[in-house]
Amino acid sequence: MTTETALSRVKHIVLVLSGKGGVGKSTVTTELALSLVEQGKKVGVLDVDLTGPSVPRMFGLDGHQIHQASSGWVPVYADESKNLAVMSIGFLLQNKDDAVVWRGPKKNAMIKQFLQEVAWGELDYLLIDTPPGTSDEHISVAEYLKEYNPDGAVIVTTPQAVSLADVRKELSFCRKVKIPILGVVENMSGFVCPHCTECSDLFSKGGGEAMAAEYNVEFLGRVPIDPQLTTLIEADGGSFVNRFTQSALYPIFKEVTEKVVRTCEGPNAD
Repeated sequence: MTTETALSRVKHIVLVLSGKGGVGKSTVTTELALSLVEQGKKVGVLDVDLTGPSVPRMFGLDGHQIHQASSGWVPVYADESKNLAVMSIGFLLQNKDDAVVWRGPKKNAMIKQFLQEVAWGELDYLLIDTPPGTSDEHISVAEYLKEYNPDGAVIVTTPQAVSLADVRKELSFCRKVKIPILGVVENMSGFVCPHCTECSDLFSKGGGEAMAAEYNVEFLGRVPIDPQLTTLIEADGGSFVNRFTQSALYPIFKEVTEKVVRTCEGPNAD
């Protein structure tokens, strides 16, 4: 199976990047995917964070396995309507706690296999959740996708200066490999009280927005820490997929997603 047949019916490809770990990149990927599905889009999520695959847990898919068909690897569907397909190395591990101790060439070969051999079928959006930083794996993804002209990258940061410094490197990386930047999300920007729903600033705020202005890229929005999010994700299998619209973050991600869709599809996008 070739990359062309694997991705030929994918309309839009979006990478989700972060300059450092621990900024909530996989959470942003998950909520962006669910927001797109709420907008009526058919979405695929490809988790290429090989040493820290958290996407299966985010969608309540721990323990699921993938199987091989004549068309390639069949992804795992997170919803009954099959509008949300997920692929991760987490589905290939015998135990979800197994460590993936691979050198660079083996990681790159696995990423290439994911990009070439997953039978996504027809998708409106493919979101690629990448490892943190600007590693060899990022270069591999950029090279493999070059002929498909990915729509661009969503960059995730937190407000602190140390995170912003790393994100500047990520923005520079995107420009060097000619990946358009769709915008910046400032994650963990404040804390939503579970009792009164008031949002308080735990760290500084506005750093992501200022950096976006400095680099002349779109600021997609601020996303606070919501303690109810963990409850929704971990309550029971797949509960977050079913209860996403109940999250306090849902209206925030609705706006973020609308901005991404307008950039990818044009100002008249539905």
